[in-house]
Amino acid sequence: MEYLYEYAWLIPVLPLLGAMLVGLGLISFNKATNGLRQINAVVIVSLLGAAMVYSFALLYSQIQGHEVYTYTLDWASAGDFHLTMGYVIDPLTSVMLTIVTTVAFLVMIYTDGYMSHDPGYVRFYSYLSLFSSSMLGLVVSPNLLQVYVFWELVGMCSYLLIGFWYDRPAAAEACQKAFVVNRVGDFGLLLGILGLYWATGSFEFEAMGENLADLVSDGVISSALAGLFAILVFLGPVAKSAQFPLHVWLPDAMEGPTPISALIHAATMVAAGVFLVARMYPVFEHTPVAMDVIAWTGAFTAFLGATIAITQNDIKKGLAYSTVSQLGYMIMAMGIGAYSAGLFHLMTHAYFKAMLFLGSGSVIHGMEGVVGHDPVLAQDMRLMGGLRKYMPITSTTFLIGTLAICGIPPFAGFWSKDEILGNAFAANPALWAIGWGTAGITAFYMFRMYFSTFEGEFKGNDETIRQLVRESAGVAGDAGHDRHDDHGHDHHHASSPHESPLSMTFALMTLAIPSVLIGLVGTPFANYFEAFIHAPGETFDIAEAAAEFEWSEFLPMAGSSVGVGLIGITLASLMYLSRQIDPGAIAKSIQPLYQLSLNKWYFDEIYDSVFVMGMRRVARQVMEVDFRVVDGAVNLTGFVTLITGEGLKYLENGRAQFYALIVFGAVLGLVIFSGIS
Repeated sequence: MEYLYEYAWLIPVLPLLGAMLVGLGLISFNKATNGLRQINAVVIVSLLGAAMVYSFALLYSQIQGHEVYTYTLDWASAGDFHLTMGYVIDPLTSVMLTIVTTVAFLVMIYTDGYMSHDPGYVRFYSYLSLFSSSMLGLVVSPNLLQVYVFWELVGMCSYLLIGFWYDRPAAAEACQKAFVVNRVGDFGLLLGILGLYWATGSFEFEAMGENLADLVSDGVISSALAGLFAILVFLGPVAKSAQFPLHVWLPDAMEGPTPISALIHAATMVAAGVFLVARMYPVFEHTPVAMDVIAWTGAFTAFLGATIAITQNDIKKGLAYSTVSQLGYMIMAMGIGAYSAGLFHLMTHAYFKAMLFLGSGSVIHGMEGVVGHDPVLAQDMRLMGGLRKYMPITSTTFLIGTLAICGIPPFAGFWSKDEILGNAFAANPALWAIGWGTAGITAFYMFRMYFSTFEGEFKGNDETIRQLVRESAGVAGDAGHDRHDDHGHDHHHASSPHESPLSMTFALMTLAIPSVLIGLVGTPFANYFEAFIHAPGETFDIAEAAAEFEWSEFLPMAGSSVGVGLIGITLASLMYLSRQIDPGAIAKSIQPLYQLSLNKWYFDEIYDSVFVMGMRRVARQVMEVDFRVVDGAVNLTGFVTLITGEGLKYLENGRAQFYALIVFGAVLGLVIFSGIS
């Protein structure tokens, strides 16, 4: 089995190889490479499939008890200073490799159907492969510095993919927004990395944690400074995992094609933030102030995302804010010390959220046949309804994902979310109350989404509603109707939606299996997941934990979380299924709160006013200083040179006698001046 570990570096290299081959083909032989669409797709999918099989082999080996394998080599050195790079295979790495490769593999299969008519089909596959490779490289990194390298590569790939349809202003703005917001967090991460290296002299995770704890206990550095370093590092995950206050980029990232939305929200970019918190746990656990900041940031973000998702009409943006909320649960779990619970929810969420996003893409694909290729109309739930009879596979899998994220047993989300809530109650009842209330809101908005999309009557042909949707989106008439026409779509419109092709529904059906079953590996009475993955330095005995398990403690906690979920589902059914309660009337009665949610708590407006417009004002002032002071000084120098040159040219007449007279005059002046002095 040792050869498995010796060649584990192939896992990130295989998709990188695919991206390089296709990318070089696009650069050197663009027309020919684009003409071989299916062949390029098969090459990339096959290489990632090989990486997936390799990941499962490593996971199996780790489950069998193989020791942690680390390989490093000197990257750069100068005297006693050494930078190393390499890879590490441990239980956390093996699970993350499996999650990333399986989700990415299914997303790539789905992409063949979703992007079949897009002229950028081959380019999209190369970007997907590079994105997958970057995330896999991050996962296997053995030290913080190497993590940072791949961290930035992940950010670069997200920029390319969110702005894939760069000819659309909304997509171009969204990728820039994602890039800028993430630079804010990454700058904090870089400062934290440098601070920790200055203090501990190491980039190794375990060594940093141990050295920092010793330095604080010995009084060499203060606990406040150690906390500052840890919080600065946490700013990186705050941006990548879309936590308050750097969450604003993630919903706008929906401007990219749906396959990349699924990959970003399930297994790559946002998962990178939670993964880094897990890797840096040896540092965070020794800094209580950082743990408190992490826990409360996660709790508030969970509540914030859920309250915004309630009023979203765009199906993808509703799911985006759902991701923000669920990531909040994971971060909160890390902050309260529930290491395994947070990673368990990361795993279950990856599968059911990927399925939900791909399901939304299937819905959009079906709607485009009716309303045209305008995302404003194709993604708005007010034009949907009744899709269950037209899209049975999509509706069934979407319902499974909805039940999973709502925490209804025995679906996967129930076991992971309930474990987080149980740990939160033990750590801080206030955090539990926020998480418990958020669980009810989650059930409400997810079933609002399901009922509005798949139940009732289809409203896609109602021109009155179409016009209302256009007006609410700020689109006049049919201005956005043919927005994707340059992507190769036809103009034929059907009267009803249609089920997606097998390449898309296959991914949905496959993801439905772990969405139902994978939670069973982490049940509280037989928690195999925690036995496999637990916090560094801790031990977990599954038999001992099973013996200590008490149904009298589990049932009230689980019952309360399921109960609040059922309340949310009931309210959603009364409003959006049976129509016994009028949502519009409720919205009018609480108009300020409704507008607060609809306008996303006005964060975009606040940031635009304070930062965007503020920076523009500063830039104008700097421009004035540059124009009047800097340019003025330069222009004055030029003016003085010009005037003196004009004056001196009259002294340059080419007559030797005149030059001798000037020399004589100068000497005479010096003699007189010397005599006077």
